[in-house]
Amino acid sequence: MSFNELLAGEIVTEILRQLIAISRKSCFCKSSADNLITSIQELLPIIEELNHSGVEVTAFRQSQLNRFSNILRGGLELARKVLDSGRWNVYKNLQLVRKMEKLEKQVQRFISGPMQAHLLADLHRMRSETMERFDLLEQRLDAMNAGRQGMEVVERSNLGFFGGIGLELGKNKVKKMLIERDCLSVVGIWGIGGSGKTTLANEICRDSQVRSYFNNRILFLTVSQSPNLEQLRANIWGFITGDEARSRTNNSYVPQGMSQFEWGTGARPLLVLDDVWSLPVLEQLIFKVPTYKTLVISRCKFPKRVVNEVYEVELLSEDESMSLFCHSAFGQNSIPPTANATLVKQIVDECKGLPLALKVIGASLQDQPEMYWINARKKLSRGEPIGESHENKLLNRMAISVECLKKKVRECFLDLGSFPEDKKIPLDVLVNMWVEIHNIDEEEAFSILMELSDKNLLTLVKDARAGDAFCSYYEICVTQHDVLRDLAIHLSNHGDVNDRKRLLMPRRGTELPREWEKNTDLPFNAQIVSVHTAEIREMNCFPMDFPKAEVLILNFSAEEYFLPPFIDNMPKLRALIVINHGTTEAMFQNFSVFTNLVNLRSLWLEKVTVPQLSNATVPLRNLRKLSMVLCKVSNSLDPSVLDLPQIFPRLSELTIDHCDDLIKLPLSICKLNSLQSMSITNCHRLSELPADLGMLRKLRILRLYASPELKMLPPSIGELVWLKYLDISLCVNLKSLPREIGKLTSLEKIDMRDCLQIVNLPRLAAVSTLKSLRQVICDEEIFYQWRNVEKAVPDLRVQVAEKWYSLDWLTG
Repeated sequence: MSFNELLAGEIVTEILRQLIAISRKSCFCKSSADNLITSIQELLPIIEELNHSGVEVTAFRQSQLNRFSNILRGGLELARKVLDSGRWNVYKNLQLVRKMEKLEKQVQRFISGPMQAHLLADLHRMRSETMERFDLLEQRLDAMNAGRQGMEVVERSNLGFFGGIGLELGKNKVKKMLIERDCLSVVGIWGIGGSGKTTLANEICRDSQVRSYFNNRILFLTVSQSPNLEQLRANIWGFITGDEARSRTNNSYVPQGMSQFEWGTGARPLLVLDDVWSLPVLEQLIFKVPTYKTLVISRCKFPKRVVNEVYEVELLSEDESMSLFCHSAFGQNSIPPTANATLVKQIVDECKGLPLALKVIGASLQDQPEMYWINARKKLSRGEPIGESHENKLLNRMAISVECLKKKVRECFLDLGSFPEDKKIPLDVLVNMWVEIHNIDEEEAFSILMELSDKNLLTLVKDARAGDAFCSYYEICVTQHDVLRDLAIHLSNHGDVNDRKRLLMPRRGTELPREWEKNTDLPFNAQIVSVHTAEIREMNCFPMDFPKAEVLILNFSAEEYFLPPFIDNMPKLRALIVINHGTTEAMFQNFSVFTNLVNLRSLWLEKVTVPQLSNATVPLRNLRKLSMVLCKVSNSLDPSVLDLPQIFPRLSELTIDHCDDLIKLPLSICKLNSLQSMSITNCHRLSELPADLGMLRKLRILRLYASPELKMLPPSIGELVWLKYLDISLCVNLKSLPREIGKLTSLEKIDMRDCLQIVNLPRLAAVSTLKSLRQVICDEEIFYQWRNVEKAVPDLRVQVAEKWYSLDWLTG
């Protein structure tokens, strides 16, 4: 009965109803619920088409659909448990979050796997001429790059898809934007270079439903980086008015504004603008004409005031990737019996679903012996081109996206090659690094991050708080497609190894690269050094001199770690990032190397056991920012031996996050006179704060969220006269706000969502003195008490909490 239930859509409809209820009610599971809603909604038209298609489903395929139906039935039971769970039970909700995330992965895995490989093969009968279509696409791109400014897609567009549910759904989504939503005059297709944006646009243009809707009035123009705007505008205007011949034979004047009655009532036209690189150019090519629509294809994201809605091109699934690669390398859909299947899969995995990479790399390996393939796999793992064709047709084509960036933004992009593949990069690490080496402030660093995100050169993991004035960057992460990372490494590796600005280990190794060892007779002039090993022991190291190094990034996976002794030879080191990707906290074997880091300003420690700190061993006199994430810190913060002001006399930002052995803060923390920001978050055993907390007179930001054992704030908090932001959200056992909070005359924002025990505010006279307060985020239970405060504080805005929490970090 499972398959029949799925076919009828009953179980899908029911789980959708439950997920929508979760999205509205549950703060913990909202993210997973929203993602599941999106995924499952995409199944409904496919199930309906299967139900009416008459296609006979084989027993094997039916068994897979049965399995998926069982997954959904289990998800339905889970959804009911989530809805029945009380908001106060944080730990039970955490378990439910993990189960919801597991369900989300199962659904996504099925959609990107068996659903594509089996179901859609019957439904859509995808054609198998991918190689020929790719060749046509490449010829067209080459012709356009040689100077063709445009082409009209009226009679000819023989380009198709690579096949698969993802691209078919993308086509359907864009079609709906164009022909079902009259309110959208400008629609966009956005994606990474080489992701198939132009191919998708061509397939849309040759779709019979689209051509019928626009009565075959479709103009396809390639804009490029250096367009002839006058000619393009003339072509567009001639196309809209039906006077194409005149517009193409002379550069006639195009009116800036004409009423809709000046060109009659011809068929509605569709203009396709491919390869658009800048907003000012796009704005000059869009005409405000009724019934006329524009489809914009770009690597850049444009504001909604110009492009009303955007479809982001999805990369190929595992099955689609394999099929496309085999077409390019072997001329068939699957791996031939004579090929090394493991080797083929490893190379396909390096392409991470990017169509252009799969096509170019596959063609480069065609008819090559196995040893050549093995060498290619090694080069790809190091971010190196496997041959001239790979470099010219993939890396150089992708590099166009980087070459157009301003110098400082380009340098920041190249820095991304310093981080491991397939890992989230904490935004705080990036910002700290860019601030230290590029002579910019945090606000400019965030703007650069947004520019790289808008140009599809990195992905900012979405968070509702990203970009807020008091946002904590250490919670937000960045990811990057591996081909873009390889591009950053490729562009950074030009020149002699001793002269490179970035000295990078692109993949994890058992020891430092031989290329480094061979050149130790000369100093290395790198500004950034990135090491990625399983572990380092003293015998694996060799002497290296880094007179110009300002950033050192150490990624490893080990229970014990020997800090490389060449740290002693980095006199200008300003930022040190130490990240353990192992399963348990790592012990340092030679923490004494920190003694000479007199210029260190930023230190990030992740998943390590922090050694005992003392003035004798760690004189970090110039350290401004200290972050300890997922660390064991109780020994390092021993109050009997610790004098924080002596060790960190200039510390301005302190972050302690997910350190589960932290119970109390050392009293000497209150004497850090330069401290401006303190974030003690997700420390589930933290039970109290120092009574003298008010001594931190320069403190402007205090974050204490997700500290469930914390029961009170010390009265001395009222002495923090410069405090601007207080975050106590998810402090579920905090009993009350102290009445002394009314003394915080500089306070601008309070975040107190999910403070379930706080049911009353201090008396109105006490909180009415908070004249600088601009925003309070709270739960419904105390919302109306804060509304009374609004009458006394005119600029105050009280907001009921939106449920944005993500507990990904809690899973480690």
